[in-house]
Formats: sequence, C-alpha cells, structure tokens
Amino acid sequence: MRVLVVEDEERLAATIARGLRREGMAVDVAHDGACALEKASITDYAVILLDRNLPLVHGDEVCHQLRRDGSAARVLMLTASASTADLVEGLSLGADDYLGKPFAFEELVARVRALGRRPPAVSSVLSRAGVTLDTGRREVTREGQDLTLTPKEFAVLEQLMLAEGAAVSAEELLERVWDEQTDPFTNVVRVTLMTLRRKLGDPPIIDTVIGAGYRFG
Repeated sequence: MRVLVVEDEERLAATIARGLRREGMAVDVAHDGACALEKASITDYAVILLDRNLPLVHGDEVCHQLRRDGSAARVLMLTASASTADLVEGLSLGADDYLGKPFAFEELVARVRALGRRPPAVSSVLSRAGVTLDTGRREVTREGQDLTLTPKEFAVLEQLMLAEGAAVSAEELLERVWDEQTDPFTNVVRVTLMTLRRKLGDPPIIDTVIGAGYRFG
C-alpha cells in the first residue's frame, strides 16, 4: 500500500512513517500542504494521512483540492482537536476518516488498513459548462461567481449535472430530491427549476426537452 504522510512536525512525521514501513507499507512524507499536493499530483496514493494545521496550504484546502481534482486517495485527517464540530467539518470537506491527536499507533494502523481496503474514492466536485458544484462544501459557482442556492435547488442541479447531458424527467427529480410525502401532482419541480434558472443567469443552461424532462448544459 502506498501512503503519504503529511505532517509539519518532522519528528512525528518520521515516527509515523517509520512505523508504517514496519507494517509493510510504502510511505512518502510531506511537511507542508503545497508539497503534499505536488506529491499527490504525480503519485497514486491509496491513503493520505493529512494533518489539518499545515503551513503554506492548510490541510482543509489540501483535502478540498484533492477531491476537486478527482484524487482517488482515501484521506485520514489528523488534528489536535477532536471535537464533534471539527469531525463534522473535516468529513464535509471530503475526508474519509478523522483521528484526533494524541492517538495510539495501533489504531492509526488499523484505520489506514481499513481505508486501504475500501473502493477508490470519487470526486465530490462536478464541473460542466462553466458550472462547478461541490457536494462536500455545498458550494456552486458559475464562471467563478458564487451562487446561493436553496437545498432543493442544489439537489436538483446536482441530479441534472450527474446525468451528463441526458434528460432527467420531472418524475425522476421528484423521486430523487423530494420525499414520499410530496404530492406527485405538485408543481414544485417546475417552480424550483424556474428559480434555479434565474439564479444560474444568462445564457440559459437548463433546457426543457419536450416529452423527456430537463437537460443541463
């Protein structure tokens, strides 16, 4: 298993790397976020141990860029703070697991092995026709401009972008975005699409396909 240890405390990084190598893993080390991104761009790591508080590029931004760039590496975020709020924030950025410092080395090894057995991660960022949708951060931009969407508008846009140019019917959107309590004869899909189109701006990017539904891009 190829592992990247990203930790600015050099002695701790060396200790972790040495211990993982004894477990039969191939380990590289980076001491700042910029170096981590460079190494991840040229090597396919199975797992990246990522300290959160890094110099040059913060660990949060490293995680975000890895997911944006489609890295399949599993990310185990390490931090001195292990509060519930930090855990939720770390996972929302695209991390696969979260471990607070100090930690038992045996637990670290077990988590790394567990992550290594998982299928490759997929990018949480969708990009098409100038629109970027980040499912982890719940952010949407068009041509670099931030858009403020409601949860339902975000979910509808996500479904349309996942279709990769294929038409998605109103019935499919109703089934995937709304719950079973929603009236199947409601016009909520049409209304949501109307406001979503307005927020996306010009030129129009969501087409109505007669008899088939709606198509993005």
